Amino acid sequence: MSDQVSAWIASYWATGLFVVAIVALCGLMIGAASLLGGRSHGRSKSLPFESGIVGAGSARQRFSVKFYLVAMLFVIFDIEAVYLFGWAVSVREVGWTGFVAAAVFIFILLAGLIYDARVGALDWAPRKRGNENASRARELAAVPGVDRQVRREEKTR
Repeated sequence: MSDQVSAWIASYWATGLFVVAIVALCGLMIGAASLLGGRSHGRSKSLPFESGIVGAGSARQRFSVKFYLVAMLFVIFDIEAVYLFGWAVSVREVGWTGFVAAAVFIFILLAGLIYDARVGALDWAPRKRGNENASRARELAAVPGVDRQVRREEKTR
């Protein structure tokens, strides 16, 4: 039993030393910060630091779902780059079979990207309605006193 323990210690002593060194380093840094850190308290010290700008508003504001959708799309296509990097490293070993597999992978992701673009997942601005300009022009035409130049400007918008 002691031979097994000795062999295990001989195998993992470096890992144990590394963990002990990390814990000691963290303790040293926290201790040094508490001893050397500033002790002043005040109204400006208790405010969160936001790149030199005083915070305004609540941190609990609502965001559009589009932000999260774009973030998910970014993660998907970022992971694609990780897989393609692995393929690029071993391109000579995998040969034409690996090339075809990578091409199929890229075409599937390209089809997903085209689908996302057609559905409107990549559109940031709201869609314009086609009849808004025509209805606005009819409203301006019905208003007496609006000259033709203003009507033309509204039509070109």
